[in-house]
Amino acid sequence: MATWQYCVVPSGTEAVSSCNAVTRFVDFGRGRNGGGGAGGGRRGIKADRLMLIRKWQVRPMKRSFSVRNVSSDQQRKVKDPITQHEESLGPCNHFLPDASSIASSIKHHALFTPMFSPEKFEPPKAFFATAQSIRDALIINWNATYDYYERSNVKQAYYLSMEFLQGRALLNAIGNLGLTGAYAEALSNLGHSLEKIATQEPDAALGNGGLGRLASCFLDSLATLNYPAWGYGLRYKYGLFKQRITKDGQEEVAEDWLEMSNPWEIVRNDVTYPIKFYGKVLTDSDGKKHWIGGEDIKAVAYDVPIPGYETKTTISLRLWSTRAPSGEFDLSMFNSGKHSQAAEALYNAEKICYVLYPGDESLEGKTLRLKQQYTLCSASLQDIIARFERRSGTKVNWKEFPEKVAVQMNDTHPTLCIPELMRILIDVKGLSWKEAWNITQGTTAYTNHTVLPEALEKWSLELMQKLLPRHVQIIERIDEELIRTIVSEYGTSDSNLLEKKLKQMRILENVELPAAFSDLLVKPKASPVAVFTDELGESEEEEELEPVDGKSKSVKKGIQGKKKKIPESVPEPPKLVRMANLCVVGGHAVNGVAAIHSEIVKDEVFNDFFQLWPEKFQNKTNGVTPRRWIRFCNPDLSKIITSWTGSEDWVLNTEKLSALRQFADNEDLQAQWRAAKRSNKLKVASLIKEKTGYIVSSDSMFDIQVKRIHEYKRQLLNILGIVYRYKMMKEMSASERKKSVPRVCIFGGKAFATYVQAKRIVKFITDVGATVNNDPDIGDLLKVIFVPDYNVSVAELLIPASELSQHISTAGMEASGTSNMKFAMNGCILIGTLDGANVEIREEVGEDNFFLFGARANEIVGLRKERAEGKFVPDPRFEEVKKFVRSGVFGSSSYDELLGALEGNEGFGRADYFLVGKDFPSYIDCQAKVDEAYKDQKRWTRMSIMNTAGSYNFSSDRTIHEYAREIWNIKPVELP
Repeated sequence: MATWQYCVVPSGTEAVSSCNAVTRFVDFGRGRNGGGGAGGGRRGIKADRLMLIRKWQVRPMKRSFSVRNVSSDQQRKVKDPITQHEESLGPCNHFLPDASSIASSIKHHALFTPMFSPEKFEPPKAFFATAQSIRDALIINWNATYDYYERSNVKQAYYLSMEFLQGRALLNAIGNLGLTGAYAEALSNLGHSLEKIATQEPDAALGNGGLGRLASCFLDSLATLNYPAWGYGLRYKYGLFKQRITKDGQEEVAEDWLEMSNPWEIVRNDVTYPIKFYGKVLTDSDGKKHWIGGEDIKAVAYDVPIPGYETKTTISLRLWSTRAPSGEFDLSMFNSGKHSQAAEALYNAEKICYVLYPGDESLEGKTLRLKQQYTLCSASLQDIIARFERRSGTKVNWKEFPEKVAVQMNDTHPTLCIPELMRILIDVKGLSWKEAWNITQGTTAYTNHTVLPEALEKWSLELMQKLLPRHVQIIERIDEELIRTIVSEYGTSDSNLLEKKLKQMRILENVELPAAFSDLLVKPKASPVAVFTDELGESEEEEELEPVDGKSKSVKKGIQGKKKKIPESVPEPPKLVRMANLCVVGGHAVNGVAAIHSEIVKDEVFNDFFQLWPEKFQNKTNGVTPRRWIRFCNPDLSKIITSWTGSEDWVLNTEKLSALRQFADNEDLQAQWRAAKRSNKLKVASLIKEKTGYIVSSDSMFDIQVKRIHEYKRQLLNILGIVYRYKMMKEMSASERKKSVPRVCIFGGKAFATYVQAKRIVKFITDVGATVNNDPDIGDLLKVIFVPDYNVSVAELLIPASELSQHISTAGMEASGTSNMKFAMNGCILIGTLDGANVEIREEVGEDNFFLFGARANEIVGLRKERAEGKFVPDPRFEEVKKFVRSGVFGSSSYDELLGALEGNEGFGRADYFLVGKDFPSYIDCQAKVDEAYKDQKRWTRMSIMNTAGSYNFSSDRTIHEYAREIWNIKPVELP
């Protein structure tokens, strides 16, 4: 397909050689109808073209381009003005646009796709125009990628996740396109700096923590490695929340990331699918099920392009927004003055995509969360199936579905994919149960991200029956088939073993066995004698019933004259649907996300299933994209790595980073390394002053812990260690104090809005900071900073500047972590426990380059048991710190609830479940080793280099290759 590149100038004007007037790439290629992918965006260009032709005189541009032959790297000149538009904008395609044409494109969007008033060209407007000009470039490759997948009908992977923590897209997009320098020059010519314009972009509020960031890293790697794939998520209007830090701690306000709209997304108004809730299920004479009635909404697709690095491949993140059909608006009711009732259906539909993880303490909150999960699954599967049918042509062979489609469920949130796929295949497509089940198992796979019981989702069966009645029928059938499998495997001779297996493995918890198995477990008849307890704790027996006045009446024996207690009825345990169990049963693969985590999954979390189906279980250690997390966020370090490794090959082949090991003691490299670190620290010092008002010294060690605030991640251990450090410094003489290693201790992360203990930790950190940072005796020797509203953009500043990073979760509780990988990649030294990916990072970077402390995962159960038995003896330093906190030195707030969780031997919210007190002395001793190492800057720099060199194996590219080969069975498809 040939296209002309045009310079568009007002009628009557002379040709302008530099084309300083508005320019426009005009696509005369074929348009394509249909909303199945990115292709729909071309229609907008066509409409724009018609407008331009009427208003402007169009003349071909005479320009020669320097073209790089990819195979030979030889240069040649192309004089023919007829070129492919794709080639003019592609990343490593045949040539790149220069700054002049980019500036013209930006000016075009400022004029012709305006979102701001015309009289000014200020940074917000400049950002939108710049982003839209980049999106033009992406659309070309986006359409080409989708078209090629359609024509070749390749097997495609679909990654379903409730979170995609993308961060800003502008720098990442132009970096992947190879246009960073050209855009910087273009914006400079327009009176702006690229760096300043990039800061105008709000972080997309589509995620919270590592789960969502991992999903985004995966999409980057999938595109870069040319794997046919697609991401599916929800388009949250307000995200999780924006965090403000006040004197009372964390305050939550609504995110505003969409208030100025999103220049990257394209709404596909022709890609909508019906979503149903409530209603009832009818069975016709043929036994076919019909789900009717209830509440109907529709999901609308919004597509965001995900470009690969140095490749044409540009894949999609498809986000669903929800709305009600306009017919649901009751006009007559509105005109009668009942405005809220008239729009109730519209509001109920739209609110599904308002907030990420709405509070679920109320029934309404639980209902909304379940609606979110079903919307993601149903809309995505309907879209996937429509694509499969379209690609199949006139004859659809459903047995080929698993050969063309791989669905990855990122944690348990998309579990409803399993019953939803079954429902569509059976009720809509007319397949048998067996056919549908084979297809479903062959298509879906499950990634487990946690060993925490509360994160292994369980839904109320009653709620699900009301909201999704047809799916409950399917889940009950799956549960019944599972029971049959368990009985077949273990037999009925050992009823205790069988009962144990059923209790652990069934999908339905606290639910009676189906009728077919009602006599499987014969329970002994209950004794007619019940035990009562009087007010003094004495037991009484209830005799057998005796007839009194013709009626049965019980006669109680006991101490004469004492009031007898009537036993309280024991409430029935709630009937639940165990989503993780459903994932394991319904999918063909289950993977953990770090070596130690995957072993825990097999040995503890799903041990019964592992014994039954060992072939299902795999490990896929997480990874992070080296493009965003070194190449783009740390340009100073990137230049050094490129210089010392000899090329930029490390960006795509991170094993090249290991070459740095041979230079770790080189004084020139060490000097450059320290200079790069200091440059990044100066940027963070400016950020801290801007965000908090505190001034910190870049000569101090930057000690950072940034992640979701949770008790198991043990920010509390960190801040108590800082309190101990402060207490010791206060007790030193002035001369002794000067020998201390100065530190800036930086925290960041959000506590979930209803997680009270986590919010107490945030407040405590800020209270400690308010005291320490204003203590004249301490000065720059110790600062405690809480950076508000931590997100990807903040991480991109903090991580390159970090020198020590804390990954100190209770052993066996962190599935993997990915921030630990990002810190190591950027030459930061970790202090941590043998938990999650820390284990593998320590092996790769070397034991001498990792500060290890704390109990091991296999010791945790025994240590908790020891605590319950009252055998734990706290370290005196730990008791001193708690006493110091309670002395009021950090303000008038009471910390009894916070510290109370660390005391006692048993009870909810007591007994130090996360072993802060147990690991405290080991942690303090390890921090002393950190200080000693930092005093020797040559040693410290060597350790830093070894961390970067040893992080080569933690690229998400490696992880994606493993998923593609061992779970999805897909192959790279490079565009011609």
